[in-house]
Amino acid sequence: MPIAKKVKDIMVPLSNYASVGADKSLRDAVLSLRREYCQIEEGKCTEAGHRSVLILDDAGRLVGVMDFRSILRVLIPEVAGGLTSYLGALGVSVAFAQADAAELDESRASFRARVLKNAEVRVTDVMLKVKGTITDETDLLEALKLMHRNKISMLPVYHGEKLVGVVRDSDLFLAVSDIFRE
Repeated sequence: MPIAKKVKDIMVPLSNYASVGADKSLRDAVLSLRREYCQIEEGKCTEAGHRSVLILDDAGRLVGVMDFRSILRVLIPEVAGGLTSYLGALGVSVAFAQADAAELDESRASFRARVLKNAEVRVTDVMLKVKGTITDETDLLEALKLMHRNKISMLPVYHGEKLVGVVRDSDLFLAVSDIFRE
């Protein structure tokens, strides 16, 4: 009978996952994530990698995360205007949630203009809170339950106090497919 797999058996090591410092800009986060997300084939970027970037403080501790949705949400502050409690529930910082869309006059700006205008927004102003963590010794079913319970697709993995990697829903999916292939 095979030994039950643990998170450490399928996780992505921290060194192979997109991350930026808490003092960095949206531009830095996007470019870091793109490097990990894209697999270059014939000069074109094809979907292949991670869908989130970890935000780390100066000591290397995880302070937040940004995914595609949180990055793209920065471009539409007029939708976020007045929804402080809603954004707070999503884990977006109050600084971003309190942005006054009328003052920003973003509602008529083009996509390109919005991207460039927000390039230097601090990641700490728009990052999401971490909604759960697990240890590298956690079994895969517990990781799946935690993801489902928190409606998330990625969990930071710790060995003791040290962040060592990430396990994603895609890693769990591949573990399922491996069982079917046995």
